[in-house]
Amino acid sequence: MKGLKQRIDKIKPQFEKGGRFEKLHSVFDGFYTFLYTPNETSKSGVHIHDGNDSKRTMITVVIALLPCCLFGMWNVGYEHYKAIGQLDHNLLETFFYGLFAVLPQILTAYIVGLGIEFVVAQMRGHEIQEGFLVSGILIPMICPIDTPCWMLAIAVAFAVIFAKEVFGGTGYNFLNVALVTRAFLFFSYPSKMSGDNVFVSLGGAQGVDAYSGATPLGQLAAAEPGTAVTDILGNPLSFTDIFFGLYPGSWGETSTFCILIGALILLFTGIASWRIMGSALVGGFLMSLLANGCASDLYPVSFLSPIEQLCLGGFMFAIVFMATDPVTACRTNTGKYIYGFLIGVIAILIRCYNTGYPEGAMLAVLLMNCFAPLIDYCVVNSNVRKRLRRAQN
Repeated sequence: MKGLKQRIDKIKPQFEKGGRFEKLHSVFDGFYTFLYTPNETSKSGVHIHDGNDSKRTMITVVIALLPCCLFGMWNVGYEHYKAIGQLDHNLLETFFYGLFAVLPQILTAYIVGLGIEFVVAQMRGHEIQEGFLVSGILIPMICPIDTPCWMLAIAVAFAVIFAKEVFGGTGYNFLNVALVTRAFLFFSYPSKMSGDNVFVSLGGAQGVDAYSGATPLGQLAAAEPGTAVTDILGNPLSFTDIFFGLYPGSWGETSTFCILIGALILLFTGIASWRIMGSALVGGFLMSLLANGCASDLYPVSFLSPIEQLCLGGFMFAIVFMATDPVTACRTNTGKYIYGFLIGVIAILIRCYNTGYPEGAMLAVLLMNCFAPLIDYCVVNSNVRKRLRRAQN
């Protein structure tokens, strides 16, 4: 690696001002700082110098996402073979089926998103911004496996341009880019994102061309009150199945167990806020408890127990990996408690009482992204008033 760095350093002047490839400076700098921590540090106005930067932070988040990503790939293959009655395939066969199924989505998200960021950086003469390292893997993970790549490409382009670049790029966007992508798909192509058709098996030896399956929450929204959640074949799901994610859904967000592993990584490294995660869990649990206590035949999802509410769907994934986004979340400690609590409450509220949309985490996080600056403003001004009163006394 040392030899590679020396070779790159030799050609580096060619990409700096006055060099032969000066116009490609942003592209070169993006790859260089991805591989190595920059040697330059601020000359004044700072108190701490270390080797951590945004790219290293984003890579840590990607590592935290790996358990969900790898399990999701395996689960795609598992649900496929279960649908066609061929569960005799080994672990690798099942995993590689899912890998090749989701790979086009991952490549589409990264190629389109990074392509736009490279072009914008070149036009502005800025450095390549690293925020899409996380968004590029989050986007396919929160989308149904059968989302066509052309739809995904349009949604990614819309989100990167209108939710990020027009505001100045990474660090300036006030909405989570991955959730804007999903919202664009939901409102533009609702049949693909409603939960009614979120998993499609390609069929098998039995002569079935395709097998379509809904998410458990999608089933419940249209079912009779008290109906048990079921897998793709209609068999009741145990709590173990729900906790480990053995059911159809957006392929990266079904396993609560893997999400908790990712949460521990983010909390241990200090990247994510425990205040947001904890308060969102409390808000979601209390709202689930209230909904279950006032369960109505008009709203079948309200019959779910609080634990099932928290473990099913994208609730846990949203509060661990998207609600904690430091750019779009609250900055004050008190604001983080309020922000997280309201996300939990609103997510379960939408899920239980909007039968047309059985998953509320996306809208809850996006809504609170909009209110995060206002919450911080109120918290700061409240603190200022308290200090003024203390000073006057």
